[in-house]
Amino acid sequence: MKCPYCSHLMDKVVDSREAKEGHVIRRRRECLSCHKRFTSYERIEEIPYMVVKKDGRREAFSREKLMGGLMRAVEKRPVPLTRLEAIVDEIEGLVQESPDREIETRVIGERVMERLRELDKVAYVRFASVYRQFDDVDEFMNELRRLMERK
Repeated sequence: MKCPYCSHLMDKVVDSREAKEGHVIRRRRECLSCHKRFTSYERIEEIPYMVVKKDGRREAFSREKLMGGLMRAVEKRPVPLTRLEAIVDEIEGLVQESPDREIETRVIGERVMERLRELDKVAYVRFASVYRQFDDVDEFMNELRRLMERK
């Protein structure tokens, strides 16, 4: 660590403690040349998990965005929040297990639809209608028929 006063490269750590709820370590240092003290902060460099969109764009994975979509799908339905959190946890686990730290939205969407199909049929249809972007009523009806055949 370079001393901000004299630019000497050698110092000693006088004190270390956690800061910002354990996400940062604050260190008090003393320059071995000029003996002045200064503070440094260390934090883990986080590489974001990425989602690959249908058009090839990449954006950071967002638990909040996924939870928002699920909340809209189950609006006014008897679905406990804990079940939605379990789905989001499962999807986040998929992204974290990906060797490239990224996952296609198709994989996320299909997994979410599987879980919603098991959880609540109405929520499933709501989510599928947005995710699959049904262009007309026929596509929507075909999806409903497939859902009814699986009963």
